[in-house]
Amino acid sequence: MSKIKKKKKVKVKAAHRFFSADCFNKTWNYIDMPERTAEQDEEMLRLALASHWHWTQRKDYGPVNASVAYWQVSRVFSLLGQAENARRFGQRSLEVIEDKDAPPFYTGYAYEALARAEAVAGDEESMKAYLDKARQAADQIDDDESKSWILSDLDTIQI
Repeated sequence: MSKIKKKKKVKVKAAHRFFSADCFNKTWNYIDMPERTAEQDEEMLRLALASHWHWTQRKDYGPVNASVAYWQVSRVFSLLGQAENARRFGQRSLEVIEDKDAPPFYTGYAYEALARAEAVAGDEESMKAYLDKARQAADQIDDDESKSWILSDLDTIQI
């Protein structure tokens, strides 16, 4: 491989590392806003999808990274009131870590995404079932701070 191709490949890898994290963090800025304009909603969605795509281009993209990326996209769709899309990405968040010995933190958040999607859909029974599974996963988290995060997020889910 020529030096130019190597340099280009290194720059592209660095770009994927940068944009996967940068877009993820910028998405959070929008998620945290109490109110957003339609344009901000669109930007939030674009950023979440871009973050996930850049993650897929990284060599360290594995089940946990995939689960987090799918979870964030699901969260965005929940905020946009799109229950079916939120369900789809919440289900993918769970599927990619099932049977992978993922830490319960990630399993809990996959269930959190599904509970939130069901809340948006108005399906209280399914929402409660997923909340129960998320709380069961949270009970297995040893780190108090991480456990506090997920329990706090679960408390915000309602129809």
